[in-house]
Amino acid sequence: MPVFPPAPNEARFFYERSLLSSADVEIESGESQFQRMITGVSRSGIGMGKPFGVTVHKGRVFVSDTLKRLVFAFDIREAKFIEIGTDGPGELVKPMGLDVDLNGNLFVCDASLKQVLVYDRDGNFKRRLGEPEMFDRPAGLTVNPNGSRLYVVDTGGVTSNRHRVLVFDAWSGSLLHTISKRGQAEGELNLPRDATIDNEGNLYVVDGGNFRVQVFTPEGEFVRSFGSIGRQSGQFSRPKGIGVDKQGNAYVVDTAFGNFQIFNSDGQLLMAVGSRNSSAGPARFMLPAGLAIDEDGRVYMVDQYFRKVDIFRPAEISAEQGWLVHDPSLQP
Repeated sequence: MPVFPPAPNEARFFYERSLLSSADVEIESGESQFQRMITGVSRSGIGMGKPFGVTVHKGRVFVSDTLKRLVFAFDIREAKFIEIGTDGPGELVKPMGLDVDLNGNLFVCDASLKQVLVYDRDGNFKRRLGEPEMFDRPAGLTVNPNGSRLYVVDTGGVTSNRHRVLVFDAWSGSLLHTISKRGQAEGELNLPRDATIDNEGNLYVVDGGNFRVQVFTPEGEFVRSFGSIGRQSGQFSRPKGIGVDKQGNAYVVDTAFGNFQIFNSDGQLLMAVGSRNSSAGPARFMLPAGLAIDEDGRVYMVDQYFRKVDIFRPAEISAEQGWLVHDPSLQP
């Protein structure tokens, strides 16, 4: 299986597994296994249509699907599969960016509804945040750990100056303030794509049209930026998803490169993981989008073309450690 960086360098990440359908987490019964052995039929499950965003809470992997108009929850630890946002007041239309707080509450940005829908960890609908007239093209979001402050990325458009981040009180739904406007100067955004929060509470925004990542304080004051346009390592061509680990390293997806690049807190490139490829396989990507980092440092990256989530394990932990290990006592 792929290792990053490859030998003879010291391994930092191992490709661990991929999620493609419900069959990757649900435990098959002995009777079903026997029937397949007799008939020769391959095992199948509920697969993804066009996955986009990903977030993780204690072994439960949430993936938004813009084609199937819902969020899938793949729970490896509990061997459970859930479909979220399929009906009722919490029905989704075009779910894109998503995030969870420390309690597992799920925040989903719906690009068609132009609102954020909130669910509990099991997919029970709780409330809506924001009004459609506030947004042009909402795409990504992030929430602080205690779930009190929500940041929604509005990508804007060619004729719009609303290329910005809207900050909400996530409990009351009140709009607190907005961050930035369209432009190229420091602190200005052009077609922002996604956002995440580091351990210090700083906001990292993928500034897609300016081919960089910008960092702001929670109140929206510009701190620094890194990245530039180009085809070389450490540059960006089509930056999209982002995550930050406990050490303050930023992981940035680039759709054109078919990988994610890891930068330290000073914006220096540390390494890249994955490659662009027209053939499916471990750590091969054609149209990567969302990225998340879990409590153990595992990295999850969505690929829209191959309809999968690839999972990478940091070398510091073994495959038997962390939340991504099946616990038979929790099996439904």
